Amino acid sequence: MKFCLPVGIPLRQFAMFFCTLAMLSVVSLAAKEFVKPVANAAKTYPAHDEHPKEKVTVAIDPYDMADKAQIFSVNYREQDIVPIFLIVTNDGDQPVTLNDVKAQLVTLNRTKLSPASTDDLYRRLSHPARSDTPYPLPFPRKKVKGAVSKKALDEINSAQFGAKAVEPHTTQSGFLFFDVSGISTPLAGANFYLSGMHDASGGELMYFEIPLEKYLIAPASKPTVQ
Repeated sequence: MKFCLPVGIPLRQFAMFFCTLAMLSVVSLAAKEFVKPVANAAKTYPAHDEHPKEKVTVAIDPYDMADKAQIFSVNYREQDIVPIFLIVTNDGDQPVTLNDVKAQLVTLNRTKLSPASTDDLYRRLSHPARSDTPYPLPFPRKKVKGAVSKKALDEINSAQFGAKAVEPHTTQSGFLFFDVSGISTPLAGANFYLSGMHDASGGELMYFEIPLEKYLIAPASKPTVQ
């Protein structure tokens, strides 16, 4: 089959046009589905707490900056919601259970925040709150008004931390979403706590405490996606 170049269009310009179309198609396909970041071993993250005797490490990685938060289709920061990536690594030879686990973010002024439930997120995205929080980097505003799209709901369900156990020598991960309405700097001076983890014999592990300053003073890094 013989291909004919349209009259009057330089070959280079024609090639650039098709390259642009191809790139746009790739971007469009990539934006169709949420992809959770690949979790590394918890001890590799700046903000972590390792329990050597129990052989369990917990780490957090807040997605508070626009460049990291672009993995989501919803602009959570605009809704005063901070997604925090939770990573739990079990280096022991026995599983640990997370059925009774409790996460809490305690701000500098001692405000105690629990992760938002799916229903909490649905209500917030259905009735967006006005936010004048400035963005350090350009970020497309995709506020959902009046109704939450199926894409957003699927994204929430895929992103949230839902592990009930961590098998030996494995890592579990997922996002916790915290409502930080009315708190201008929710991470500065804050601490993250995780309690209620149990070993194979039913004994409760010591709670994990992670100062957010470990994250804030660490060099910026980009997440790895699957």
